[in-house]
Amino acid sequence: MINWIAGGVLPITAFIGVIAAFAMTCILTSKLNDYLPKDMGRDFAHNGKLSAGKPRGAGIIFISVFTAAALLFGELSVEMAIYLVLVFIEMLTGYMDDAADEPWNEYKKGILDFLVAAVVALNYIYFNGTEIRIATIGMDVWIHPAVFFILTIILVWAAINVTNCSDGVDGLSGTLTIITLVTIYVINEITLKPRGIFSEFSYMILLFVVCILGYLWYNATPSKLMMGDAGSRAMGIFISIAVLKTGSPFLFLLAALVLIVDGGLGLIKVALLRFLKIHIFKNTTMPLHDHVRKQIGWSNTQTVFRFAIIQIVISIATVYMLII
Repeated sequence: MINWIAGGVLPITAFIGVIAAFAMTCILTSKLNDYLPKDMGRDFAHNGKLSAGKPRGAGIIFISVFTAAALLFGELSVEMAIYLVLVFIEMLTGYMDDAADEPWNEYKKGILDFLVAAVVALNYIYFNGTEIRIATIGMDVWIHPAVFFILTIILVWAAINVTNCSDGVDGLSGTLTIITLVTIYVINEITLKPRGIFSEFSYMILLFVVCILGYLWYNATPSKLMMGDAGSRAMGIFISIAVLKTGSPFLFLLAALVLIVDGGLGLIKVALLRFLKIHIFKNTTMPLHDHVRKQIGWSNTQTVFRFAIIQIVISIATVYMLII
Protein backbone atom coordinates (compact mmCIF):
# COMPACT_ATOMS: atom_id res chain seq x y z
CA MET A 1 0.00 0.00 0.00
CA ILE A 2 1.60 3.29 -1.07
CA ASN A 3 0.78 6.97 -1.18
CA TRP A 4 -2.62 7.19 0.44
CA ILE A 5 -4.20 9.83 2.60
CA ALA A 6 -7.02 9.80 5.12
CA GLY A 7 -10.26 9.46 3.20
CA GLY A 8 -8.81 7.85 0.10
CA VAL A 9 -5.91 7.12 -2.23
CA LEU A 10 -3.89 10.05 -3.61
CA PRO A 11 -5.21 10.99 -7.07
CA ILE A 12 -1.91 10.38 -8.85
CA THR A 13 -1.49 7.02 -7.13
CA ALA A 14 -5.05 6.06 -8.00
CA PHE A 15 -4.47 7.01 -11.65
CA ILE A 16 -1.24 5.02 -11.89
CA GLY A 17 -2.86 2.05 -10.15
CA VAL A 18 -5.79 1.88 -12.56
CA ILE A 19 -3.59 2.16 -15.66
CA ALA A 20 -1.07 -0.35 -14.31
CA ALA A 21 -3.77 -2.88 -13.39
CA PHE A 22 -5.30 -2.73 -16.87
CA ALA A 23 -1.94 -2.86 -18.66
CA MET A 24 -0.62 -5.76 -16.60
CA THR A 25 -3.81 -7.75 -17.11
CA CYS A 26 -3.53 -7.32 -20.88
CA ILE A 27 0.19 -8.11 -20.98
CA LEU A 28 0.08 -11.13 -18.70
CA THR A 29 -3.02 -12.54 -20.38
CA SER A 30 -1.25 -12.33 -23.73
CA LYS A 31 1.94 -13.93 -22.40
CA LEU A 32 0.50 -16.61 -20.12
CA ASN A 33 -2.65 -17.86 -21.84
CA ASP A 34 -0.80 -20.80 -23.43
CA TYR A 35 -0.05 -22.15 -19.93
CA LEU A 36 -3.72 -22.31 -18.97
CA PRO A 37 -5.72 -25.58 -19.05
CA LYS A 38 -7.70 -26.21 -22.21
CA ASP A 39 -11.47 -26.38 -22.34
CA MET A 40 -13.07 -29.69 -23.34
CA GLY A 41 -16.31 -28.16 -24.59
CA ARG A 42 -19.63 -28.35 -22.75
CA ASP A 43 -22.25 -30.82 -23.89
CA PHE A 44 -25.04 -29.14 -21.91
CA ALA A 45 -24.45 -25.60 -23.22
CA HIS A 46 -25.71 -24.17 -26.50
CA ASN A 47 -22.75 -24.31 -28.97
CA GLY A 48 -20.64 -25.49 -26.04
CA LYS A 49 -18.40 -27.60 -28.26
CA LEU A 50 -17.15 -24.45 -30.00
CA SER A 51 -15.14 -23.64 -26.88
CA ALA A 52 -13.18 -26.91 -27.04
CA GLY A 53 -9.43 -26.31 -27.09
CA LYS A 54 -9.55 -22.72 -25.86
CA PRO A 55 -7.51 -21.77 -22.79
CA ARG A 56 -9.70 -21.55 -19.69
CA GLY A 57 -9.12 -20.45 -16.13
CA ALA A 58 -7.94 -16.97 -17.18
CA GLY A 59 -9.46 -15.70 -13.96
CA ILE A 60 -6.22 -16.70 -12.25
CA ILE A 61 -4.47 -13.99 -14.26
CA PHE A 62 -6.78 -11.01 -13.82
CA ILE A 63 -7.62 -11.82 -10.19
CA SER A 64 -3.90 -12.15 -9.37
CA VAL A 65 -3.24 -8.80 -11.04
CA PHE A 66 -6.11 -7.25 -9.09
CA THR A 67 -4.72 -8.65 -5.83
CA ALA A 68 -1.26 -7.25 -6.54
CA ALA A 69 -2.68 -3.87 -7.57
CA ALA A 70 -4.83 -3.70 -4.43
CA LEU A 71 -1.78 -4.43 -2.27
CA LEU A 72 0.36 -1.84 -4.04
CA PHE A 73 -2.11 0.98 -4.63
CA GLY A 74 -5.14 0.43 -2.40
CA GLU A 75 -5.89 1.60 1.12
CA LEU A 76 -5.73 -1.81 2.78
CA SER A 77 -7.19 -2.05 6.26
CA VAL A 78 -7.36 -5.36 8.12
CA GLU A 79 -10.95 -5.79 6.97
CA MET A 80 -10.03 -5.14 3.34
CA ALA A 81 -7.05 -7.50 3.56
CA ILE A 82 -9.30 -10.33 4.73
CA TYR A 83 -11.71 -9.70 1.86
CA LEU A 84 -8.79 -9.73 -0.56
CA VAL A 85 -7.65 -13.11 0.76
CA LEU A 86 -11.17 -14.52 0.43
CA VAL A 87 -11.51 -13.33 -3.18
CA PHE A 88 -8.14 -14.93 -3.95
CA ILE A 89 -9.18 -18.19 -2.25
CA GLU A 90 -12.39 -18.30 -4.28
CA MET A 91 -10.32 -17.78 -7.42
CA LEU A 92 -7.89 -20.58 -6.48
CA THR A 93 -10.64 -23.11 -5.78
CA GLY A 94 -12.25 -22.17 -9.09
CA TYR A 95 -8.95 -22.57 -10.92
CA MET A 96 -8.33 -25.99 -9.38
CA ASP A 97 -11.73 -27.01 -10.72
CA ASP A 98 -10.84 -25.55 -14.14
CA ALA A 99 -7.58 -27.48 -14.21
CA ALA A 100 -9.01 -30.77 -12.93
CA ASP A 101 -9.43 -33.69 -15.35
CA GLU A 102 -12.90 -34.28 -13.91
CA PRO A 103 -15.12 -31.36 -12.80
CA TRP A 104 -15.44 -30.99 -9.05
CA ASN A 105 -18.54 -32.35 -7.38
CA GLU A 106 -21.11 -29.56 -6.95
CA TYR A 107 -21.54 -30.43 -3.27
CA LYS A 108 -17.80 -30.00 -2.72
CA LYS A 109 -17.93 -26.56 -4.33
CA GLY A 110 -21.06 -25.73 -2.35
CA ILE A 111 -19.37 -26.52 0.96
CA LEU A 112 -16.32 -24.43 0.04
CA ASP A 113 -18.59 -21.53 -0.96
CA PHE A 114 -20.43 -21.83 2.36
CA LEU A 115 -17.19 -21.69 4.35
CA VAL A 116 -15.94 -18.65 2.44
CA ALA A 117 -19.33 -16.96 2.78
CA ALA A 118 -19.32 -17.58 6.54
CA VAL A 119 -15.93 -15.87 6.88
CA VAL A 120 -17.16 -12.92 4.80
CA ALA A 121 -20.18 -12.61 7.11
CA LEU A 122 -18.12 -12.79 10.30
CA ASN A 123 -15.57 -10.30 8.96
CA TYR A 124 -18.26 -7.82 7.94
CA ILE A 125 -20.17 -8.10 11.22
CA TYR A 126 -17.01 -7.64 13.29
CA PHE A 127 -15.94 -4.44 11.54
CA ASN A 128 -19.30 -2.95 10.58
CA GLY A 129 -22.00 -4.27 12.89
CA THR A 130 -25.41 -5.42 11.71
CA GLU A 131 -27.22 -2.17 10.99
CA ILE A 132 -28.20 -1.73 7.37
CA ARG A 133 -29.78 1.08 5.43
CA ILE A 134 -32.90 0.63 3.33
CA ALA A 135 -31.58 2.99 0.70
CA THR A 136 -34.84 3.47 -1.19
CA ILE A 137 -36.52 5.05 1.86
CA GLY A 138 -33.45 6.26 3.75
CA MET A 139 -34.18 4.24 6.86
CA ASP A 140 -31.63 2.44 9.06
CA VAL A 141 -32.56 -0.99 10.43
CA TRP A 142 -30.74 -3.09 13.04
CA ILE A 143 -30.75 -6.84 12.36
CA HIS A 144 -30.00 -9.49 14.95
CA PRO A 145 -26.43 -10.78 14.41
CA ALA A 146 -27.54 -14.39 13.94
CA VAL A 147 -30.09 -13.38 11.32
CA PHE A 148 -27.60 -11.05 9.64
CA PHE A 149 -25.02 -13.86 9.56
CA ILE A 150 -27.44 -16.22 7.80
CA LEU A 151 -28.66 -13.59 5.33
CA THR A 152 -25.08 -12.61 4.46
CA ILE A 153 -24.14 -16.23 3.77
CA ILE A 154 -27.14 -16.48 1.44
CA LEU A 155 -26.12 -13.25 -0.30
CA VAL A 156 -22.52 -14.34 -0.84
CA TRP A 157 -23.44 -17.87 -1.92
CA ALA A 158 -26.07 -16.55 -4.33
CA ALA A 159 -23.73 -13.94 -5.83
CA ILE A 160 -21.00 -16.54 -6.44
CA ASN A 161 -23.32 -19.03 -8.08
CA VAL A 162 -25.49 -16.75 -10.22
CA THR A 163 -22.34 -15.13 -11.60
CA ASN A 164 -20.83 -18.54 -12.24
CA CYS A 165 -23.98 -19.75 -14.03
CA SER A 166 -24.05 -16.62 -16.21
CA ASP A 167 -20.61 -17.43 -17.60
CA GLY A 168 -21.56 -19.12 -20.84
CA VAL A 169 -21.35 -16.52 -23.61
CA ASP A 170 -18.20 -14.67 -24.64
CA GLY A 171 -18.03 -11.47 -22.61
CA LEU A 172 -21.43 -11.81 -20.90
CA SER A 173 -20.64 -12.38 -17.21
CA GLY A 174 -17.67 -10.01 -17.32
CA THR A 175 -19.72 -7.23 -18.91
CA LEU A 176 -22.63 -7.67 -16.50
CA THR A 177 -20.24 -7.74 -13.55
CA ILE A 178 -18.68 -4.46 -14.67
CA ILE A 179 -22.11 -2.81 -14.96
CA THR A 180 -23.08 -4.13 -11.52
CA LEU A 181 -19.84 -2.94 -9.90
CA VAL A 182 -19.97 0.49 -11.54
CA THR A 183 -23.55 0.80 -10.29
CA ILE A 184 -22.37 -0.02 -6.77
CA TYR A 185 -19.53 2.49 -7.11
CA VAL A 186 -21.96 5.24 -8.13
CA ILE A 187 -24.28 4.27 -5.25
CA ASN A 188 -21.33 4.68 -2.86
CA GLU A 189 -20.65 8.14 -4.24
CA ILE A 190 -24.22 9.41 -4.00
CA THR A 191 -25.30 7.76 -0.74
CA LEU A 192 -22.20 7.58 1.47
CA LYS A 193 -20.21 10.74 0.73
CA PRO A 194 -23.11 13.15 1.42
CA ARG A 195 -23.41 11.50 4.84
CA GLY A 196 -19.70 12.02 5.51
CA ILE A 197 -18.90 8.33 5.14
CA PHE A 198 -15.83 7.23 3.17
CA SER A 199 -15.89 3.77 1.60
CA GLU A 200 -12.37 2.42 1.32
CA PHE A 201 -13.78 -0.27 -0.96
CA SER A 202 -14.65 2.18 -3.76
CA TYR A 203 -11.14 2.26 -5.20
CA MET A 204 -10.95 -1.53 -4.98
CA ILE A 205 -14.03 -1.63 -7.22
CA LEU A 206 -12.27 0.49 -9.85
CA LEU A 207 -9.20 -1.76 -9.80
CA PHE A 208 -11.37 -4.86 -10.14
CA VAL A 209 -13.31 -3.35 -13.05
CA VAL A 210 -10.22 -2.47 -15.10
CA CYS A 211 -8.79 -5.96 -14.54
CA ILE A 212 -11.99 -7.45 -15.98
CA LEU A 213 -11.69 -5.01 -18.91
CA GLY A 214 -8.17 -6.28 -19.54
CA TYR A 215 -9.52 -9.81 -19.67
CA LEU A 216 -12.43 -8.80 -21.94
CA TRP A 217 -9.90 -7.46 -24.43
CA TYR A 218 -9.27 -11.13 -25.30
CA ASN A 219 -12.69 -12.55 -24.44
CA ALA A 220 -14.89 -10.43 -26.73
CA THR A 221 -16.65 -12.49 -29.42
CA PRO A 222 -15.01 -14.52 -30.84
CA SER A 223 -13.06 -15.19 -27.67
CA LYS A 224 -9.46 -16.36 -27.49
CA LEU A 225 -9.77 -17.66 -23.94
CA MET A 226 -12.25 -18.04 -21.08
CA MET A 227 -12.20 -16.97 -17.43
CA GLY A 228 -13.51 -20.29 -16.10
CA ASP A 229 -14.63 -20.75 -12.51
CA ALA A 230 -11.43 -18.98 -11.44
CA GLY A 231 -12.88 -15.75 -12.76
CA SER A 232 -16.63 -16.12 -12.38
CA ARG A 233 -16.58 -17.31 -8.77
CA ALA A 234 -14.14 -14.59 -7.73
CA MET A 235 -16.30 -11.98 -9.47
CA GLY A 236 -19.35 -13.26 -7.61
CA ILE A 237 -17.82 -12.99 -4.15
CA PHE A 238 -16.41 -9.55 -4.98
CA ILE A 239 -19.87 -8.32 -6.00
CA SER A 240 -21.33 -9.54 -2.72
CA ILE A 241 -18.63 -7.79 -0.68
CA ALA A 242 -18.99 -4.59 -2.69
CA VAL A 243 -22.74 -4.42 -2.12
CA LEU A 244 -22.31 -5.21 1.58
CA LYS A 245 -19.91 -2.28 1.90
CA THR A 246 -22.58 0.11 0.60
CA GLY A 247 -24.40 -0.59 3.86
CA SER A 248 -27.50 -1.38 1.78
CA PRO A 249 -27.12 -5.06 0.83
CA PHE A 250 -30.64 -5.39 -0.57
CA LEU A 251 -29.51 -3.20 -3.48
CA PHE A 252 -27.93 -6.39 -4.81
CA LEU A 253 -31.39 -7.32 -6.11
CA LEU A 254 -31.37 -4.30 -8.45
CA ALA A 255 -27.67 -3.74 -9.16
CA ALA A 256 -27.24 -7.38 -10.25
CA LEU A 257 -30.77 -8.17 -11.43
CA VAL A 258 -29.81 -9.54 -14.86
CA LEU A 259 -27.12 -11.76 -13.34
CA ILE A 260 -29.66 -12.99 -10.79
CA VAL A 261 -32.31 -13.76 -13.39
CA ASP A 262 -29.91 -15.29 -15.92
CA GLY A 263 -28.05 -17.53 -13.50
CA GLY A 264 -30.55 -17.80 -10.66
CA LEU A 265 -33.54 -19.20 -12.52
CA GLY A 266 -31.51 -22.21 -13.56
CA LEU A 267 -30.41 -22.83 -9.97
CA ILE A 268 -34.02 -22.64 -8.80
CA LYS A 269 -35.17 -24.97 -11.58
CA VAL A 270 -32.55 -27.61 -10.75
CA ALA A 271 -33.08 -27.34 -6.97
CA LEU A 272 -36.86 -27.71 -7.19
CA LEU A 273 -36.59 -30.68 -9.55
CA ARG A 274 -33.90 -32.45 -7.55
CA PHE A 275 -35.20 -31.98 -4.03
CA LEU A 276 -38.96 -31.48 -4.43
CA LYS A 277 -39.59 -33.15 -7.82
CA ILE A 278 -41.23 -29.94 -9.00
CA HIS A 279 -40.53 -29.17 -12.66
CA ILE A 280 -40.85 -25.50 -13.58
CA PHE A 281 -39.81 -23.64 -16.74
CA LYS A 282 -40.28 -26.85 -18.74
CA ASN A 283 -40.07 -25.05 -22.06
CA THR A 284 -37.25 -22.72 -21.07
CA THR A 285 -33.60 -23.61 -21.62
CA MET A 286 -31.41 -22.64 -18.67
CA PRO A 287 -29.37 -20.55 -18.13
CA LEU A 288 -31.50 -17.88 -19.80
CA HIS A 289 -28.66 -16.84 -22.10
CA ASP A 290 -28.87 -20.29 -23.70
CA HIS A 291 -32.64 -19.92 -24.17
CA VAL A 292 -32.41 -16.64 -26.08
CA ARG A 293 -29.69 -18.04 -28.33
CA LYS A 294 -31.19 -21.48 -28.95
CA GLN A 295 -34.93 -20.74 -28.92
CA ILE A 296 -35.12 -17.10 -30.00
CA GLY A 297 -32.10 -17.03 -32.27
CA TRP A 298 -30.04 -14.23 -30.74
CA SER A 299 -26.36 -14.23 -31.65
CA ASN A 300 -23.70 -14.15 -28.94
CA THR A 301 -23.13 -10.46 -29.55
CA GLN A 302 -26.85 -9.67 -29.41
CA THR A 303 -27.15 -11.60 -26.16
CA VAL A 304 -24.32 -9.69 -24.50
CA PHE A 305 -25.48 -6.29 -25.74
CA ARG A 306 -29.15 -6.79 -24.93
CA PHE A 307 -28.56 -8.26 -21.48
CA ALA A 308 -26.13 -5.40 -20.79
CA ILE A 309 -28.63 -2.80 -22.02
CA ILE A 310 -31.32 -4.19 -19.74
CA GLN A 311 -29.02 -4.02 -16.71
CA ILE A 312 -27.84 -0.50 -17.61
CA VAL A 313 -31.45 0.71 -17.77
CA ILE A 314 -32.24 -0.91 -14.40
CA SER A 315 -29.06 0.57 -12.90
CA ILE A 316 -29.85 4.07 -14.16
CA ALA A 317 -33.36 3.84 -12.72
CA THR A 318 -31.95 2.59 -9.41
CA VAL A 319 -29.41 5.40 -9.15
CA TYR A 320 -32.02 8.03 -9.98
CA MET A 321 -34.37 6.59 -7.36
CA LEU A 322 -31.62 6.96 -4.75
CA ILE A 323 -30.85 10.55 -5.78
CA ILE A 324 -34.38 11.82 -5.35
